Amino acid sequence: MDNGPRNIKVIPDHFQVSTAQSNNPPTLQRQTDNSLRSHSQFWTRRKLKSAGFIMNLFSLPGMPWGSSSDGQEKVQVTAAELESLRSEIADLEEREAYLKAQLEHIDEILRSAHLSGYLDIRTRWAALPGEPPPIDDTDVDDWLPRFVVLHGTCIFFFMSSTDLSPQDSTLLSDIVEVGSLPTFTREDEGTRYCFYIMTSQGLRFECSHISKAQVHCWLSALQSDCKLGLDVKVPNGLTEK
Repeated sequence: MDNGPRNIKVIPDHFQVSTAQSNNPPTLQRQTDNSLRSHSQFWTRRKLKSAGFIMNLFSLPGMPWGSSSDGQEKVQVTAAELESLRSEIADLEEREAYLKAQLEHIDEILRSAHLSGYLDIRTRWAALPGEPPPIDDTDVDDWLPRFVVLHGTCIFFFMSSTDLSPQDSTLLSDIVEVGSLPTFTREDEGTRYCFYIMTSQGLRFECSHISKAQVHCWLSALQSDCKLGLDVKVPNGLTEK
């Protein structure tokens, strides 16, 4: 007895695999697969690079990332971390303001000073009446670089050209004498030409430079601004009217 389903008509080979694709050449099929695979890999790498760039751009050390209720990622910071960031920003703004003031200061010096430049400086005090003469310390190498500015009625001594305040200053009216000093030689620099500035208080600024012409410029400017006379002793021993 046949227990199979009745009234069902079976049509053999009704569902057959289409042979349309088999007509395509194998080479074309492989090229299409390779192209799709290459395109997919390109976009995958591009997405990874973009994601990595964004994470590096917005990532801050010690600041975890979290998700809000709406699915957006946010940086989670504590009150202490927020205060630290504010302090760093304030320090950067203060540093920026300081550098801007330095640039304005240098610009003002270059535009308005009669003469400015670096000189090696050392100081000596003249002996007071009744004191023994000072010990000859000509060979003592205690010269220090200073940025010297002749401006208005004063001569200023700065540690550096970028300093906002001078280390020392002297009124031109207190200068009683300027003149040349003997040259000396340094092994690494050669001959240095020297001059001095004597104040009414007995303080003598001894200055030196590797350029004889530069020393002559300082002597001429100081002699003129201090109104000490027309004779200027230049380093080579000549007297220029």
